Amino acid sequence: MRRRSRLRGGTEGSALLEFAITLPLLVVFIVGIYDFSGAYNQRQKIEHAAQVGAIVAGGQPTADMDSASANPDSLQAPVVVIFNALASDSVLPLANQGSCKPPVVPAHTTGLIWTYSITNCPDTLTITIDRGVVDGGTPAIVGTAVTVTYPYHWRFNSAIQLLFPAATYAATTNLSETASVHNQM
Repeated sequence: MRRRSRLRGGTEGSALLEFAITLPLLVVFIVGIYDFSGAYNQRQKIEHAAQVGAIVAGGQPTADMDSASANPDSLQAPVVVIFNALASDSVLPLANQGSCKPPVVPAHTTGLIWTYSITNCPDTLTITIDRGVVDGGTPAIVGTAVTVTYPYHWRFNSAIQLLFPAATYAATTNLSETASVHNQM
């Protein structure tokens, strides 16, 4: 009888068992918080680069732009400003640390929209500059929209795979931000 009551009342190993059960969940939560805050931080940096690029692009002259211009000189400054903003915010490696450099020629041109792709950064950074955004009000206002797209690589996948080895999901998300300004020239 005494032995049976001792077995029911013993709690020596319960704390260790609870810790072993909750530790993996705690690790997943901590990695998730860290990872989501990293994605949000990178999104903010991309948004800032788009805003700075739009301000610079909106202040550039439009004399060298028409639908036949393959690569207007006035768009080189916004591309370099966006690249430098992302490099200084540590989203991209600095230009002197590898083959990640702003392009000279856009990869795709349609009308007053130019798309630049910067590769080897280590992923592809895409910058789209639209110098012909028209506000439908009266009088019509012409502006510039700049879209910056760069992927974010999640670290959360490796923490989930510790708990569920067969779990897989897309561990990369393209973060894209657009900023618009009125053309100044």
